Amino acid sequence: MDQIDRAIVRALQQDSSLSQRGLAEKVGLSQNACWRRLNALRASGVIEGETVRLSQTAIGLGVTVFVMVRTRYHSREWLSQFREAVLAIPNIVDFHRLAGDYDYMLKVVAKDMNAFDRIYQMLISKVELDTVTSYLSMEAIADNRDMPV
Repeated sequence: MDQIDRAIVRALQQDSSLSQRGLAEKVGLSQNACWRRLNALRASGVIEGETVRLSQTAIGLGVTVFVMVRTRYHSREWLSQFREAVLAIPNIVDFHRLAGDYDYMLKVVAKDMNAFDRIYQMLISKVELDTVTSYLSMEAIADNRDMPV
């Protein structure tokens, strides 16, 4: 990626609804040149898709909980079952495998603590886990930040 490609992706991270013309003007290219670069960024996998960021509180999901999971199992079969269980729960919006004291971290959004408890119960009913520790987020200081390019 050169400086122009970086300018394109920075502009799109700020506002993915920019028109071709608006994007081209913002980065100082002709529309055709900008379109070619944009297609190349998509084809190379730099741009994976275009989404809309929603206000978590505006849609009634006022609670964020980070769930740390430790397991005794590390087989492909167990991981497949765990992955399937986690991905079937739409309120789990981030899912990471970790190195360190815990094996996995889940970011869960919910209406309230009762809703979180139902999500938690759903998760533990589907797969055996060793240790589950939950941390309630008090404030999102920086959330869904743009990628540094």
